[in-house]
Amino acid sequence: MRATVRRAATAVTVLALLLTGCSGGDDGRDADGTIRLRFQSLAWQKESVDANKQLVKEWNAAHPDVQVEYVQGSWDSVHDQLLTSFEGGEAPDVIHDASDDLADFAYGGYLADLRPLLPERLKADIPEQSWRTTTFGEGVHGVPFLQEPRVLIANTKLLKASGARTPTPERPWSWEEFRQVTKELTGQGRYGIAWPLKEPVSVSLNLGLSGGGRLFHRDGDGKAVLRFEPGDGVVTGTIHDQVNTDRSAARSALGMGGSDALPGFFGGRYAMLPLGFSYRQQIIQQAPEGFEWTVLPMPAGAGGAVQGVSPQTLSVAEESPHQKEAVAFIDFLLRPANMVRLARGDWMLPTGTEALADPSLRVAEHGWAVGAALAEGLRPAPAQSVRGYPEWKDKVATPAYQEFYSGAIGADELSNRLVEDGNRVLARYQR
Repeated sequence: MRATVRRAATAVTVLALLLTGCSGGDDGRDADGTIRLRFQSLAWQKESVDANKQLVKEWNAAHPDVQVEYVQGSWDSVHDQLLTSFEGGEAPDVIHDASDDLADFAYGGYLADLRPLLPERLKADIPEQSWRTTTFGEGVHGVPFLQEPRVLIANTKLLKASGARTPTPERPWSWEEFRQVTKELTGQGRYGIAWPLKEPVSVSLNLGLSGGGRLFHRDGDGKAVLRFEPGDGVVTGTIHDQVNTDRSAARSALGMGGSDALPGFFGGRYAMLPLGFSYRQQIIQQAPEGFEWTVLPMPAGAGGAVQGVSPQTLSVAEESPHQKEAVAFIDFLLRPANMVRLARGDWMLPTGTEALADPSLRVAEHGWAVGAALAEGLRPAPAQSVRGYPEWKDKVATPAYQEFYSGAIGADELSNRLVEDGNRVLARYQR
């Protein structure tokens, strides 16, 4: 409906311009030759929105011939909204998204291949492992710029009182040690941990790398296939046993989002929460006066102190008539000093090596130093470039993981559903 209304409004505008003899071009230029670019941002926290808008303002002041319009998007609806805009020929020039949402758009020809357009400075500043998250086939279809490790947020007083060893990025807990610590923290109406797993798939896959699993593999023909191997059961098995065997994890939290679990954490019902790094801002804003909290690394297993991430990305629409100018704007946004501003606005980590070395991102306060130390172990999410992943995630994996963590099904049934049902889904996208 909205797309129809916009198209009708556009037609009326064009007709009015023709009637007044003052038509502009159809290539994104004004009558005076000024190029107009639309930048759709998904920033939502006030600090992040302010940082993005200020950078757009600075660009526009310095580039009168290439003006950028800030357009507010939403993480909740971005995939469907982008698909509609691509199919309707109304896509923004510069697109903010996440790398795990790009595969279908990239393979569908909606996103420009940025390889011939990217400046050497930007290519060299971002590590190869981050570029892999936006590489689909032979093309690079986005610039990864912000990333978010998952960390443990612990109640400092409860952790100290337990006598447990405090883990560090250099010496994290093992998954076995972590399970034992959560048992020791449980009691007197308190759980050692709560796992907010309303969206369980990315948590299971990304943390699964540390256990030596990855679930998604490539066969001899390069096609994606699912295999559930012993390493894939380390993290999932730990969570399942904390909830159903040890009773050290709150069953009621399984259906929560991260924000939903914060009141219980502040109230002492949970001693620890595994959350994305950016949740620190909410904790600072919402924690009661005097509440002490600590940022800890997630446990590590046979796979090492690693975890998968799907960085936030900036892409250019294939249909944009001004791809070169759009990439120049992206390059401006991601200059090291600007990337630091964006990272601090979102309470996340930059992908750029120069920005990541900024002293303001390496202070002990609010766990910044812990997060920066974890950046070295961040890897592309296992399903990063797999076509059909969104359908597998929604129709197969989400209900299977939810039932497994609640105790409704066992490990064998989880494996069968993820692999057998999942491979049938993937096969439809790889013929």
